[in-house]
Amino acid sequence: MARTTHPTRRPTPLLAGGALACLALIAVPGCVIGTLIGGMAASAERYGDHEVLAEYAGLQEKSFAVVVDADRIIQANEPELTARITARVNDTLMQNAGAAYGIPSRDLLAVLYARPQWQAMQPSEVAAMLGVERLVWIELDTYRLSEVGNKYMWDGLARGSVLVYAADSALPDDPMFEKAIMVQFPDSTGYSRSDLPESAVTTELSNRFVDRASWLFFDHREPNEMKY
Repeated sequence: MARTTHPTRRPTPLLAGGALACLALIAVPGCVIGTLIGGMAASAERYGDHEVLAEYAGLQEKSFAVVVDADRIIQANEPELTARITARVNDTLMQNAGAAYGIPSRDLLAVLYARPQWQAMQPSEVAAMLGVERLVWIELDTYRLSEVGNKYMWDGLARGSVLVYAADSALPDDPMFEKAIMVQFPDSTGYSRSDLPESAVTTELSNRFVDRASWLFFDHREPNEMKY
């Protein structure tokens, strides 16, 4: 009787590659494997992100409004800045902070423009004027784009404080929350007007300030290597 022969089955490239990879891994010393794993973990840590909890969650189930108080020099140098920060922070909190309701930014700015003396009023009076239970009061102390004494080199700095007043508390003119914040841009020195336009510097600097002011009020995620 003739013997039946069967064709030899060759490993597929995928299986063969996997087997070679396993053999190669076995041949790698343990310290090298540890280095490879450590490198991957470090890369994940560097490019990953993490959760940051709200520092003040008292806007939930409360009506609120945001106001930005800056000195005359800042307002003269950056006439649209306070309105931009007010609207950006107010909109962000309306979307993320779980507040019962807020005032639409257009309406909020209209009231503030109509009553420019609000900056000289007590927080409780401003809250009553706006009809809110929580007043987020941002004091912008410093806002500069260039180095001191050198307007040609960028060295942006925005610094201030975020305070919260509770109109329905026993002490409506005493802040129930206060946090100092500071941001900078660019992230390194040596950039001049020929490298970056002024619009890019002021936009990024104010965006960073808005982020830091807004993030105080709701849980969010931040990159592990946060530049600001």
